[in-house]
Amino acid sequence: MPRDALAEFELMVCLAALRLGPGEAYTVSISDLIEERTGRSVRRANVYTTLQRLEDKGYVVSRLGEARPERGGKPRRLVELTPPGLEAVRNTTSSIWAMAEGLEGVTPRTP
Repeated sequence: MPRDALAEFELMVCLAALRLGPGEAYTVSISDLIEERTGRSVRRANVYTTLQRLEDKGYVVSRLGEARPERGGKPRRLVELTPPGLEAVRNTTSSIWAMAEGLEGVTPRTP
């Protein structure tokens, strides 16, 4: 696996963050979106840990959003992919599609 390739769950977290956008991507919304789109149960602690790992790699940056009354006045920690993070998503998805190409009977669809 290339150095800038992502593990499966890292890729899902990055894709969820991209779908949600920088103003809405945080641990809870990311875990909810992964569950909604994949049907896979996701522990928020796993998303939190993965986001920390991605930030350590320089693939995401985080910032505090505005205080939220429903959170007792606490702000959400919002995340956004960096250019190296976007490149890692591109590299990983390209590798997956290259391996899946020609397996139409096994894979549900192609890009």
